[in-house]
Amino acid sequence: MSHPRAPDPRHRFAELYRALYDDLVRFVQRRVDAGAAEDVVGEVFLVVWRRVAELPEDEDAARAWVYGVARGHLLNARRGDRRRTALGVRLADATLTPAPDDLTADAAARRVDLARAWQRLSSVHQEAIALAVLDGLSAPRAAAVLGISPVAYRLRLSRARRALRLHLDHLPRPAAPPAAVPGRTSLP
Repeated sequence: MSHPRAPDPRHRFAELYRALYDDLVRFVQRRVDAGAAEDVVGEVFLVVWRRVAELPEDEDAARAWVYGVARGHLLNARRGDRRRTALGVRLADATLTPAPDDLTADAAARRVDLARAWQRLSSVHQEAIALAVLDGLSAPRAAAVLGISPVAYRLRLSRARRALRLHLDHLPRPAAPPAAVPGRTSLP
């Protein structure tokens, strides 16, 4: 008595890809920017390839499973976006709240400049600085959070700090009031 052979996973994946790709792109386009939809679908099919052994045998069930993977991917991306936005808000709040012993106009201007420079940083640079400054993590721990080596994290943090300094240096400064000319009266 012979046992039925299991379908070749590559063949099964290729059939599923051909059958679902266009529909899955439309599904994702209804939920994200149209320009990003194909990238998202590519990431979804990467997950499907890695988990092809988990695909249900029934075609409709497999279709629903792939759509579920896509939905989960989109939800994770949204959570990540919300975390990055919340991080930016927390930094802005931290930089705009004056310390009790530093209530000068110059201090307030520095905080506003820092908040503006922060918004100009890439999310990668924001994350590197936030892990060190806001979360107080050491380089090895921050590297573990990001899934990179401590050396790579230190390099990323160095680049992020340099980018922040450049943004701070390139922010427009308030114009100084014109100097009074001796012997002339200025009008109010």
